[in-house]
Amino acid sequence: MDRYEVIRDLIERHDRIAIHRHTNPDGDAVGSQIGLKHIILDNYPGKTVVCPGDPPGRYSFMPDSSPDTVDDSFYDGALAIVLDTSSASLISDGRYASAKTSLRIDHHLFLEEICGTEIVDPTFESCCGIIADASISLGLRFSPLSAGLLFTGIVTDSGRFRYDSVNSRTFALASKLMEQDFSTNDIYRNLYSDSYRSMATRASFLLRVRFTEHRVAYIYSTAADVAESGLDSFSASRGMVGTMSEIRGTCIWVNFTESDSGVLCEIRSSDRNINGIAVKYGGGGHAKASGATLKDREEAMKLLSDLDALAASC
Repeated sequence: MDRYEVIRDLIERHDRIAIHRHTNPDGDAVGSQIGLKHIILDNYPGKTVVCPGDPPGRYSFMPDSSPDTVDDSFYDGALAIVLDTSSASLISDGRYASAKTSLRIDHHLFLEEICGTEIVDPTFESCCGIIADASISLGLRFSPLSAGLLFTGIVTDSGRFRYDSVNSRTFALASKLMEQDFSTNDIYRNLYSDSYRSMATRASFLLRVRFTEHRVAYIYSTAADVAESGLDSFSASRGMVGTMSEIRGTCIWVNFTESDSGVLCEIRSSDRNINGIAVKYGGGGHAKASGATLKDREEAMKLLSDLDALAASC
């Protein structure tokens, strides 16, 4: 059976479906979760579909993104679908494991088996891309709501179609989604407009950038730095790694942020596979965008040294 037919078969065989995604969601996590929910409801109106998880944060502008409150009994005989998640430890709401049947759809590099059925394809720029491709291949209908949600996820995980994971398929899927009547202006305005205060905060992080011998750009934020910024540790970590993305002569950049759970580490590269280093320190992700949580500053500096050695070939 074709992998997309497997998805359809599992959906058709279950009347109750819970869709999960990773914690601290990005646009792809929210877009794939809520987008798939509405694709199912539009094409199988007799189904009950819920989307549990933690709050969507800055992606709360996305329609229907507030998480559902779900009783434990819902999972009895249900299908749980886990999206955009490479590791079980990152799944928001662990009750997916109590469902009768489980399915994972993901585009990260494979780290571990999570569900009974696994569809993992890292050739896609986004999980939303896989959902869109599957829906088109299966002849399922899109509404403006589901199409706009999936388009938002493709935009965010492709870096506005700039990353080298983007290919002709990416544009073909985006084009198909844009046949529906949703506002790209509204999406881009919510994604990329910002307050002066936030822009000033990013500038303050940029002024703290340092470089290794082989020009790995890095920021190390202590707990005091995070408190002074007014950000939570996650926003200071993932939200600020992009401040270094366009520094000329730098092909690897990393953001270290002290938090209650350890030193959060976000690693990015323009043309080097940094995933192996992230995995070495207990993390994972994509070839050129990965993360990990480290014990302390000493371990952070060891990881930085490994990145510097990799950057010697840049």
